[in-house]
Amino acid sequence: MSRRSGSAAAQMVCACISICVLAGGGLLGSAQAAAAPVARSARTLSLSETGHLHLTSKHGFTLNEQGSASGTIRGTIYIHLHIANNHGGVTAEVNIYPQGGSLTGYGSASYAVDGAEAVFSGKLSITRGTGSYANAHASSLKFTGAILRRTDAVTVQLSGSLSV
Repeated sequence: MSRRSGSAAAQMVCACISICVLAGGGLLGSAQAAAAPVARSARTLSLSETGHLHLTSKHGFTLNEQGSASGTIRGTIYIHLHIANNHGGVTAEVNIYPQGGSLTGYGSASYAVDGAEAVFSGKLSITRGTGSYANAHASSLKFTGAILRRTDAVTVQLSGSLSV
């Protein structure tokens, strides 16, 4: 092999390495672009839910309730309702388990005794979701209901816009 052909071979090897590096960088860039998260547009559901719940346990002024939610989203619903007796209000943690995921929200409402019932009315926000509701959120949902004082059974209504 002549000196010149050895130099040409070295240049060819360098050119091949350069092409492979550039091609590899291009492929890596394509792989990174393909793995990048894709933005989805949020859709909005107009909620109109009703829950009929029964008492599962009671601890002081906290009622733990379970039942079924019907309306826009159907599923099992759990509510931890804390009655702040001296302030005339209630706070609530609400968990709904529709098919395909779950929703969790927190709310507060005014509270008044009206004969055999105690009624409440306020706002609730959805702060977390899982599964097909993973990006769900809402604020200022209308949150109303009644507690049957004799049995502590609760009927609750939830309405407003939910982004999913």
